[in-house]
Amino acid sequence: MKGILLYKVKESELNITHYETRRFLEEAANLCIDLDVMSPDQFELFVNKEDECSIYVDGEPLDLPDFVIPRMGSGTTYFALALIRQFERLNIPCINSSVGIETVKDKLFSQQILAQKKLPVPKTMLMKFPVDVDFVTKQFEYPLVVKTLSGSLGKGVFLMENRKQLEDLSRMIEIANPNMNIIIQEMIKDSKGKDLRVFVVGGRVVGCMLRKAKKNDFRANYSAGGTVESYPLSPIIERIALEASKILGLDIAGVDLLFDGESFKICEVNSSPMFKGLESCTDVNIPKVIFKYAYDELYLTDHVISKKLEVVEKM
Repeated sequence: MKGILLYKVKESELNITHYETRRFLEEAANLCIDLDVMSPDQFELFVNKEDECSIYVDGEPLDLPDFVIPRMGSGTTYFALALIRQFERLNIPCINSSVGIETVKDKLFSQQILAQKKLPVPKTMLMKFPVDVDFVTKQFEYPLVVKTLSGSLGKGVFLMENRKQLEDLSRMIEIANPNMNIIIQEMIKDSKGKDLRVFVVGGRVVGCMLRKAKKNDFRANYSAGGTVESYPLSPIIERIALEASKILGLDIAGVDLLFDGESFKICEVNSSPMFKGLESCTDVNIPKVIFKYAYDELYLTDHVISKKLEVVEKM
């Protein structure tokens, strides 16, 4: 199989901090998959009837791959989305799709969709400026959470312990950038400093871990210094994670669940979930699972049936 992994930097610029992308390359080599890591900056695209010549890389027509794995998540730009759509137009399987990526990039929109489908989500409000702090205080208990509408790795997430902190932050944002899109979300007290990351691939839960925040931090993200450990699956965890990823149109999803009594609420869903933490505390080989799913997708669509694939035996 020949694939492209779309990432924020090209392959020659990868370093030790790009764990997930390096793992994809490592596992692709093990499975005899020809995988190229490319940045959207390398591409040019055209909309015309000559489909085979509509995508260029570094000034040359692209030899079309068998599949594409976008790995830019919330950092997916308009151009990157247009590029993914062009691959889709050429019937190249993209895992995930442009629709799914664009949907979950907007945290409020994805919460609206999940709530419409009666899935459990925290009470959420879109902040507008000037902020009516009196109204917010009537609707939410402190502490509450303030988030940027698009972000990942725990960045752009703040805990407001009291009214004064909310007033100070809202004034600062209004001065700096009143057009910034911000949401206010209830703090689920049972989950302060901890949550679950459930990893879904192709309609199947392949791993689950408990994340715990480091001291004096409420964010449980592994990338923010938190600790991780394997967590046993239950029917309710699987049901919520699978329904959320299906509703949002994601083949690959990182579903973050908040503890809420005997059940859970969906904090957010990621289209390009990191998996260094999950691989550190489980025996799940995430790139191999994803490549296996990519092969299954290609086989079912007759895209490369005629090709001689050594990868099948190794999987």
